[in-house]
Amino acid sequence: MSDAPKPDLSKAAGLMVASAMCFALMTIAVRLVSQSLPVLETAFWRNLAGFLVAIPFVLRVHRQVPRTSQLGKYFIRCAVGILSMYCIFWSIAHLPLAQAVSISYSSALFVTIAAALFLGEVVRIRRWMAVIAGFIGVLILVRPFSHAFEIGALVAVMAALLNAAVSIQLKQLTKIDDPYTVVFYTYLFWVGMSLWPALPEWQWPSGVTWLQIAALGLFGTGGQLLWTRAMQLGEVSALSPISFLQLPLVTLFGWMWFAEQVDGYTLLGAAIILGANAYIAHREATLARQARSDKPSQSVTPVT
Repeated sequence: MSDAPKPDLSKAAGLMVASAMCFALMTIAVRLVSQSLPVLETAFWRNLAGFLVAIPFVLRVHRQVPRTSQLGKYFIRCAVGILSMYCIFWSIAHLPLAQAVSISYSSALFVTIAAALFLGEVVRIRRWMAVIAGFIGVLILVRPFSHAFEIGALVAVMAALLNAAVSIQLKQLTKIDDPYTVVFYTYLFWVGMSLWPALPEWQWPSGVTWLQIAALGLFGTGGQLLWTRAMQLGEVSALSPISFLQLPLVTLFGWMWFAEQVDGYTLLGAAIILGANAYIAHREATLARQARSDKPSQSVTPVT
């Protein structure tokens, strides 16, 4: 009989709801800050504020600066992550919020493909069908062959692709380092990497922009910590659909703050992508449980 604690589903669900709220508010903060500062500088302030918020949590666990033997891998991961951040921040600043966030969810589709190609994960027909359906949703959102097509939508797709690469690298880093070490070195590299591109168009924030920057760091890092804790307590298949709450929240906030409207194509494309993501998460969690049942003496790396 196993003595492992049962998942605390109610607490995990509450943490995931709070995480979705934080990420939605972070998205609004990105839009607000980018109205006063260039996108590249917005990314720097997000990283610096996030780093300052994360330090107390990291030191509470490690009591000192965490050590790692993977600095080269962190450099590569963070370089790709910075490019992804620039793309998604540009998308949030220039595209309708609902469209930008909906396209960002297609990252899970790219992760499934990359995991099969580079990590040797077995992806069977039902998950491939979900991936195909998800990309149909992306096409509906981007609408490349219609008069409504915007080249900026491809920037959001590029952000999702780069974020998938970051996710694959994250799986490799967490095989050795704990999440707090990963957060510490990720932000440390990001602060340095995002400073020099921001300098040519540097503008010092003023007035309310400082508060918006503080909110950017607080909600961004808070959302990550809440998401991590929720995943520790619950199961991916149950929690992933809850994380999709970010989309209706962003849509609501976009309507309230920026008078943005959502058309039927955006709703349809978003629904298809979210449905595909939910199915992929469900199948991966089911396969992980089966693997643990078939090989109880071997540890199984959880799918994230």
